[in-house]
Formats: sequence, structure tokens, C-alpha cells
Amino acid sequence: MISRNKAKFIKSLQLKKYRKLERAFVVEGAKSAMELINAQYRIIMVVATPQFLLKNEERLATGDFEIIEASEKELSALGSFQTNSDVLAVAETRPNVALPIREDEYTLVLDDIRDPGNMGTIIRIADWYGFRQIIASETSAELYNPKTLQASMGSFTRVNVFYGDLHAFLTPFKAPVYGAFLQGMDVHEAEFAEGGAIVIGNESRGIRPSLEPHIDHRISIPRYGQAESLNAAIAAAVVCDNLMSRRKR
Repeated sequence: MISRNKAKFIKSLQLKKYRKLERAFVVEGAKSAMELINAQYRIIMVVATPQFLLKNEERLATGDFEIIEASEKELSALGSFQTNSDVLAVAETRPNVALPIREDEYTLVLDDIRDPGNMGTIIRIADWYGFRQIIASETSAELYNPKTLQASMGSFTRVNVFYGDLHAFLTPFKAPVYGAFLQGMDVHEAEFAEGGAIVIGNESRGIRPSLEPHIDHRISIPRYGQAESLNAAIAAAVVCDNLMSRRKR
């Protein structure tokens, strides 16, 4: 059974100010929790049902963290999602550090992606297409938001997300920068360099005008129907797919 103090600590991590204060976050669900345990994060504690602990006894025994047994009802009360009935893990957040950029790779740049679901899905897309890193504006949804983590389906453990000033990142950037706009070169016909950056803008406003001077190539996803716009995560997926398919030719 989990103590009142530990339950209070875990519940507090649903709020960003306490995640920042404690430098800790919560991951819920069997898949995401095991991805986290197998990654290079420092785990603080794992709270799980007896069935989950028994099933994963061998893997959990190798970890240097506290293991607490709890009922399904307790887990549902502790987390953000009532559907979590197996396990949750608490881990330390990582320092906000950017990885060195290689000349032969692409980086996703996210300008003011506010929706945590979109943020998490884009992280998952980046992982699918082999991006090592995402550079996000400081106004973008927080990596450790429970909805971001849930939508990433564990991909946050493999994709580095750095938050910072996009102007400061793009100003010295030497490789080509491609931006997704409503008007631009058809993404199906665009020629992509060996490495560079792909900028995806805000869900409703797109890329900020102040960032446009940094964009070398405007690209656009052609519309064949009547929808006014595409979800930011879907747009990111379409661009990444065309980028990778054209680089392979």
C-alpha cells in the first residue's frame, strides 16, 4: 500500500510547477513505463499492481529504485488517466540540453505547438522517421505533460527535445531550412538536401512571421478536398514521409 505522503507527491506531479520544482515526472501505463525503465532516465519509484510486479519481476529487480505495490483503484486515483490499471513510474527530468547537429541529418523545429497531444504525436513521428532531436520554442507544450508523454507512446525516451529560442538556433544554422506553409512548393516535388531543418508552425497560426527570414524553402502539402487545414502532427508526418522517401531516391 502506498503511503499518504508518496501519494501526495505523485499527485502533485500532475502540475507543471511541481514537476519543475521537484525535477520529476510521472509516466503511466505498462508500455510507456517499461520504455522509461529501459531508457537512460533515473527512476525514483515504480508503483504497480501485484500482477504487473510478478510479470516483470526479473526486469524490475535489476533497477535501483523503490517498488511499491498498489491496487488498480489506487493507481487510477494517483494518475491522470483512469484507464491506467497496471503501473506508473516516477523519474527525474533530464537537463534541457541540445545535441550536436550533424550535417547529414534533419532536425524538426516546432514553433509554438501548444497542444500536448500534438506534441507527443510529433515526438512519436520523429522517432518513427529516425529524427534524433526536436528543437521546440519555449511556448510549445511541455515534454513532461502527462498528455504529451501518453501521446508519444514511449518515443520521448529516444528523441531528445530541446526548448529554446528558435531565432538563436536558426540564425547560425548553415544547412537548408524548410518551412511548412499553406502556400509553397509542393512537398511531393520538393528537393531536399542531405541535412537540414523542418519547421512546423502553430496549430492555427502557422509559422510566426518573425521566423520567416530564416526559412530558405517554403513547402506546402497540396489540398485535394475541402478541409481548411491539417492537424500539425499530421502535417509533420506528411512532410517527414516525403523527406525520407525523396532522400532515398
